[in-house]
Amino acid sequence: MEQETFDDLRQFIDASKKVSDWREIKGADWDLEIGALLEATAETISQPPLLIFDQIKDYPPGFRVLGLAFTAYRRVALALGLPPDRSKLELVRLASRKIGSARPIAPQEVSHAPVMENVMIGADVNLLKFPALRSHEADGGRYLGTGDVMINRDPNSGFINMGTYRMQLHERNLLGLWISPAQHGRMICMKYWEQGKSCPIVATFGQDPLTSMASTTKIPWGQSELDYVGGLRGRPLEIIKGPVTGLPVPAHAEIAIEGEVPPPSEAARNEGPFGEWTGYYSGGTIGTGEPQPVIRVKAVYHRNDPIIEDEAPLWPGAYRVDLSLRAGVLWDQLENAGIQDIVGVYDHTKYFWVVSVKQRYAGHAKQVGHGVIASSASARHGRYVVVVDEDIDPTNMKEVLWAMMTRVDPKTDIEIVEDCLSTPLDPRMSPDKKKHRDYTSNRAIFYAVRPFGWREKFSKVSRTDRQFRQKIIDKFRDILPFPS
Repeated sequence: MEQETFDDLRQFIDASKKVSDWREIKGADWDLEIGALLEATAETISQPPLLIFDQIKDYPPGFRVLGLAFTAYRRVALALGLPPDRSKLELVRLASRKIGSARPIAPQEVSHAPVMENVMIGADVNLLKFPALRSHEADGGRYLGTGDVMINRDPNSGFINMGTYRMQLHERNLLGLWISPAQHGRMICMKYWEQGKSCPIVATFGQDPLTSMASTTKIPWGQSELDYVGGLRGRPLEIIKGPVTGLPVPAHAEIAIEGEVPPPSEAARNEGPFGEWTGYYSGGTIGTGEPQPVIRVKAVYHRNDPIIEDEAPLWPGAYRVDLSLRAGVLWDQLENAGIQDIVGVYDHTKYFWVVSVKQRYAGHAKQVGHGVIASSASARHGRYVVVVDEDIDPTNMKEVLWAMMTRVDPKTDIEIVEDCLSTPLDPRMSPDKKKHRDYTSNRAIFYAVRPFGWREKFSKVSRTDRQFRQKIIDKFRDILPFPS
């Protein structure tokens, strides 16, 4: 299959329909019903279908919401321009190599932009025109920004940052904004606030998949995600210059806004509660005890029949992304740190990381465990780190749990590391720590490996050999419903 690079979300949807299951659902309610259906689908259906919602309650036909874009790993592979017929672990490695080899390509300004098909400025701005969802029962309101991209410029260096931060719909022209401490987008805003100024921003809601992925990828300060996504694409991201802010606006976005974030001392609102990826309501006002910044929206642009990309977090038992790009980044970071013979890396949630290693020397497994909690890809969360032998597939939770049950001595093989980097989203962080902004937590490393000193004497595995098992599956696939 020839690999594609998609200019917009619509091209990706059309291509996804050819490689995975999908459903169009009409008449669903934006208030809780769509959110509950997305969670139930992701939780109970293996390799869930892409869901396209149209004729949403209270909204005209054509104002759509896309859900579960990346919950099937073949769609993630498609978005990255990788062969969707490879195994999940192979794709993690291929993704990391593509990410690692990408060289920055600056965006290209164009004269025509589909996002400008419809324009609302000043008093005409009305974000209630779009079917923003209330996804969780105790959410403090509707959220337009879950699969969004926010762009702002550092006032000192001119560096342009792109990041994904949740945005609550307060009023027709006002959004709430939650950005965790130390995120680049917040650091840029603070530089404006320290001067008593509002920070100009652009945000989009529905964009090509590589732009979405780049927006959630941690890259060093001073390197623009806009250049990074050009490298992933192999050609520039097409943009226009925002008429209000002068900031770049992705030309093929479904919906875009221009506006400003005033200093919180000037304007702020309670933000949330909002159900986060931890499976709890966290962050925002309930996480910090403080009102949060707002975005004053000055202009709105959208395509005909716009599509909102919904990425509202689901509880950890319902995976939002079925192919972890963070895992590939960590794999590279561990190898770049000089740790040898990493066989595989995967994170089943941001709190649960697994690394497979072929042990070469005493202390090798411990080196891996400490490397995980020190690497930027996994440092902010990573509450549990599991190090396993090379016979364990880190993407297969059944195998990981088997290794933990049979190769871990609770007295000697679980290491606690205290006071590690965390965020206010952590539901286990005490109120006192949050009050004093001590955003740290502890980590547990499980060394689920054969003890190096007597690994050759460890009990022999009785499970069927992988290659022979696959041969048998292929032989009887016409009789039994084995997954492809």
